Amino acid sequence: MKRIKKLAIMLAAVIAPALASAQLAETPYSRYGYGTLGDNATSSQRAMGGVGYAMNSGRQINVMNPASYAAIDSLTFLFDMGVDINNLSTTEGDLKGHKFGGGLNYITMQFPVTKWGGGSIGLLPFSSVGYSFGDKISNGAQSREGSGGISELYIGLAARPVKGLTFGANFQYLFGTILHDNYAYTSTGSTSLFERNMQVRDFRVQLGLQYSFQINKRNRITAGVTYTPGNSLHGETYGVYYDASQTEIVPDTVGYTKLRGLYTLPDTWGAGLNWEWDGRLMVEADVTYQPWSKARFQSFEEIGNSGFVDRYKGAVGFQYMHNGRGGYMSRIQYRAGISATRDYWTMMGNTVREYGLHAGFGLPAPGGKTYINIGFEYKRRAARPQALVKEDYIFVTLGVNFNELWFWQNKLR
Repeated sequence: MKRIKKLAIMLAAVIAPALASAQLAETPYSRYGYGTLGDNATSSQRAMGGVGYAMNSGRQINVMNPASYAAIDSLTFLFDMGVDINNLSTTEGDLKGHKFGGGLNYITMQFPVTKWGGGSIGLLPFSSVGYSFGDKISNGAQSREGSGGISELYIGLAARPVKGLTFGANFQYLFGTILHDNYAYTSTGSTSLFERNMQVRDFRVQLGLQYSFQINKRNRITAGVTYTPGNSLHGETYGVYYDASQTEIVPDTVGYTKLRGLYTLPDTWGAGLNWEWDGRLMVEADVTYQPWSKARFQSFEEIGNSGFVDRYKGAVGFQYMHNGRGGYMSRIQYRAGISATRDYWTMMGNTVREYGLHAGFGLPAPGGKTYINIGFEYKRRAARPQALVKEDYIFVTLGVNFNELWFWQNKLR
């Protein structure tokens, strides 16, 4: 347990700042609401389309459903971290652009608590904001930039009361700062900046349930569901005005507002069905539903003909390994999947749709159960019925899933 405590301290003190500054993907659509939302999928799950509500292998950390933590055996310790690199191509009318991004995406660990339960702790991106664009105004030009995001620090516990049934909970702490900067450059050479600052500090909980049924020696079916209650966020938002034309630049803070009651998150429902064959093939289908139309975001409500809409996501993915006890080539894991999402905001009557193709593989590290997971994703995002900005993403993800026997004790005779 001392090792777990040390890793937890390192996680919060060292890695938290790096993850807080990392972005899920830069996009002008992240200007609205809380930005681009994450789905708590690891690198191996992303290569399968982002599925995981019914996954409980015991060899991979699955934060999407905390009930999966009970699948770990009493001797194993898992540690998983992932990074990604992304290339964004945008099209707006005749204008085209390219941007590169990426960085640390997540870090998680899982460990046994008792012989009938397990726990997990980790740091994940909840949302990300990143954009930059400009245009001309009557007496000069202006540019808009956004940065920051909300991170999720969690600790989860799960139990197996009876054979086949597991339940668990993730206790989450949301924290982060989102900045929206509006620069104005006049023809006389003066510059001014209005910055909108949102700081979030809040707690919430995610509940999960899984039930596995062994059809026969080779076939197993698992059903999983999760529920995260909606909540009103704690924190504050305010604007800061800087006028560079003045001899002494003194920031002017305006519109200070507490978030509670004015900025909220909706309920989140997730459900999945998983089929495993002979320990070789795994296929899963997931759906996610978030009634964002019931959530509040005060500054967004001030924009006419805009607001939140319910978010839906569907994904299907599979993983295949020829023989887990065979040679190196037989133990390589092959993954693929598809996903489709309707995002959670509408602008001037347009909603955003995203479609993804996913693939990847897991390479076993020599001399152990550790896997190096490599994934490739292509996503297209555009608004409907008016396309607005079309976006094409290419992601390359790299994750390392360490699987070690930390709790084994040798006995001398």
